[in-house]
Amino acid sequence: MEKENIAVGLDIGTTKIVAMIGRKNEYGKLEILGVGKSKSLGVKRGVVDNITQTIQSITLAVQEAEANSGYKIKDVVVGIAGQHIRSIQHSDYISRSNAEEVIGDKDIDLLINQVHKLAMLPGEEIIHVLPQEFKIDGQSEIKEPIGMCGGRLESSFHVVVGQASSIRNVGRCIQSSGIELSGLTLEPLASADAVLSQEEKEAGVALIDIGGGTTDLAIFKDGIIRHTAVIPFGGNVITDDIKEGCSIIEKQAELLKVKFGSAWPGENKDNEIVSIPGLRGREPKEISLKNLSKIIHARVVEIIEQVFVEIKAYGHEDPRRKLIAGIVLTGGGAQLKHVKQLVEYITGMDTRIGYPNEHLAGDSDEEISSPLYATAVGLVMNSIDNNSQSAVRVSFSAPEKVNVYRAPVEQVQGVEVPEIEMEVEKEVEIELPMQPESTETKIRKSFFDKYVDKIKEFLDNAE
Repeated sequence: MEKENIAVGLDIGTTKIVAMIGRKNEYGKLEILGVGKSKSLGVKRGVVDNITQTIQSITLAVQEAEANSGYKIKDVVVGIAGQHIRSIQHSDYISRSNAEEVIGDKDIDLLINQVHKLAMLPGEEIIHVLPQEFKIDGQSEIKEPIGMCGGRLESSFHVVVGQASSIRNVGRCIQSSGIELSGLTLEPLASADAVLSQEEKEAGVALIDIGGGTTDLAIFKDGIIRHTAVIPFGGNVITDDIKEGCSIIEKQAELLKVKFGSAWPGENKDNEIVSIPGLRGREPKEISLKNLSKIIHARVVEIIEQVFVEIKAYGHEDPRRKLIAGIVLTGGGAQLKHVKQLVEYITGMDTRIGYPNEHLAGDSDEEISSPLYATAVGLVMNSIDNNSQSAVRVSFSAPEKVNVYRAPVEQVQGVEVPEIEMEVEKEVEIELPMQPESTETKIRKSFFDKYVDKIKEFLDNAE
């Protein structure tokens, strides 16, 4: 029997923490075995600010996922985001002593190690190095340099930088929850894996993931990540504005936003009113849906304009950098009514809502196909790509030989009962031929392996 490749993703968000267990089915689609969700306490704008509360929230989500799936989680791939994340473009080169020799993995590693010598601000570390395009002896736009010859190997890199302490705090929370950290992925990249098609990445697309505390942006062109940014606003600031503007409590403000909220005030009539129960016997409060939409509209416009500044910074107006596939919206904020139309109005770009259902098995729960779970689905996909064995089935395993007795010999009248032996088949592991990996995939994997090892070493020393 083939060994099960069970993958686990952990999305530590500002409003919710999601633990998702999945595996690939025979059709290559993602089959979700169990999902655990808990309210996120101790995380603000994507950054851990209370270790104890975050550990409790992670533990609750993990236990629920285990109970729903019948698997015990060993390790997880976790998403990193937060306002401390920034990205820079950088070019570097190496000169090779023998131009006739074929370029190999060691040359790429040498080039990447040079990128790590970049001077960072105090407390910052490079957490992601993504190659853009290679250049060999002046020949540009090479995507796969391995196997070619040349004296000067050059590349442009997309370098993602973040606060080392914030990432180590995430690692500490996971370890204290009794599970191991097997990998790290930038959340916009995980969301992109879940909701974008390869055609969109080739044509040029901007993914906007509107979360609770942050809004993440990832821009792709020619199949390569070109720009990432994290805007420190999300759905929570909309809820706060409703709370202040309507003088109601946060729970009521969130319900109002989800059930009656719209990003387009023009569609509500003046006489549309919703009544909210008063606190502790007070009179009910009547709120105009037109005013509610005006509050939401003002804040959503601010978020989208901030994102559009980043899209302009990338240079989307340049014909060579044109984003033909436009914008894809995902995350919990993408479920807000008329947000798609508002984004199209502000940016003038084609927009669609991104659902992670393209990669999910046909019989998946409808709730999991929601934009809300895009990051978690992307993290599970990332874990599968790493050939993870992140969870084990909680069940009785039969020994290789089982002795079965009908009854003790003396209890049967004068008849000796023979011992019955039952053979149980041993499990045989089948090794499947591996697909050749691209240079970008190799770099991403090898770098993250090193980085995760570095975090584990730090946590061990901290103990």
